[in-house]
Amino acid sequence: MNTGKKLFLSAAICFGALQIGPSVVAAADRTYEQLKILVDILDYIKENYVEEVETQKLIYGAASGMVKTLDPFSQFMEPEVHKDIKTETEGQFGGLGIRIAMDKDGWLSVITPLPGTPAFRLGVLPNDRIIKIEGESTKDMTLTDAVKKLRGTPGTKVSITVAREPEGEAKTAAWTTHEFTIVREVIKIESVRARMLAEKVAYTRITEFSAHTPEDLQKALNGLKKEGMNSLVLDLRNNPGGLLSAAVEVASTFIGDGKLIVYTQGRRADSRQDFRANSKAPYSAVPMVVLTNRGSASGSEIVAGALQDHRRAVVIGDRSFGKFSVQSVIPLADSSGLRLTVAKYYTPLGRSIARDEKKDTGGISPDIQVLVPRETEIKLMAQSDEVYLPGGKTKSVTKPEDQVKDEVLERAIEILKAREVLANLKINEG
Repeated sequence: MNTGKKLFLSAAICFGALQIGPSVVAAADRTYEQLKILVDILDYIKENYVEEVETQKLIYGAASGMVKTLDPFSQFMEPEVHKDIKTETEGQFGGLGIRIAMDKDGWLSVITPLPGTPAFRLGVLPNDRIIKIEGESTKDMTLTDAVKKLRGTPGTKVSITVAREPEGEAKTAAWTTHEFTIVREVIKIESVRARMLAEKVAYTRITEFSAHTPEDLQKALNGLKKEGMNSLVLDLRNNPGGLLSAAVEVASTFIGDGKLIVYTQGRRADSRQDFRANSKAPYSAVPMVVLTNRGSASGSEIVAGALQDHRRAVVIGDRSFGKFSVQSVIPLADSSGLRLTVAKYYTPLGRSIARDEKKDTGGISPDIQVLVPRETEIKLMAQSDEVYLPGGKTKSVTKPEDQVKDEVLERAIEILKAREVLANLKINEG
């Protein structure tokens, strides 16, 4: 008896024992009839292909192809990749330091480089399209294969070719290509960085939402409070997201009273799930400005959207990326995994931020838009990379004479200072 017949026999036994309704049985029959095509292909390849092929390799290829038809964010992960993904959420992994996805045209696209990483230091940018890895085209390459090629032993090199879309008045010009040879490193994600700015304005930057982010943010804010913080800039620029639970906890640091942070809606009408703040928020009264740009995605948009909808903070910068979907990572029997889009998320006021590249819409629109030229963004990314000094101090790796003005941050500071001045004004009546 071949594999296909065994499958049908098992299905028939189950249906007979459970006495499932005829419509359900008919639908299942159609599914298994279609599934038989895969089984037949597997049999034909195993028996007739010119060279012997491992069954597992064929199964993994079929799984990857199946998931690839869904959306750019769903992904079948072989055991090694699945293990790496779990390591990422815990805050450390090996590679180049970029978050990637497949774009609508089937190319590998950079969501954002992570600060302080090899890709970041060499100038890889959000929305760069990786068109070659070691000379091999990435057109229609699976995310699993791309991750395998990009990651490797620390100290080894990998070459990539990126295509970069022109901006501004040159939007209709041809894309430019850039070659990078990047030395792999162990990527340690320090997701929270904080310091005091002028006149009691504090600055906190979250680079992504990992399991330790809420705890690290709490420690950072407590330290800033001791230094005299009376207002806060929360920088989410180039933050690609991460764990939904971590993003909700971060928002709950500033929003209390059980208010809605975000809700997800799956395929079924009854699948809505609300994520609410705690009853008390330790920093609910601190005046805030949130910074976003095109590299702010997923968890960043959850936090910015919640703070904006509840009128808790002013959002300044550029429109965010527009990643609207929620993925669950599902472990499978052989230690492989499935990252599957299970829902779309919505801000507290019911806004979907789904990105529409054709209409150039979606994402979180800032309350105050400050557009930054691409060349300036590159320099800002470089000078935001910091080295750690004794005593917990940091300094930029960019020489003072080479640094550029961060107009978005300066606008945020101006707003917070103006708010304090206005709050202290005494208006005489009569």
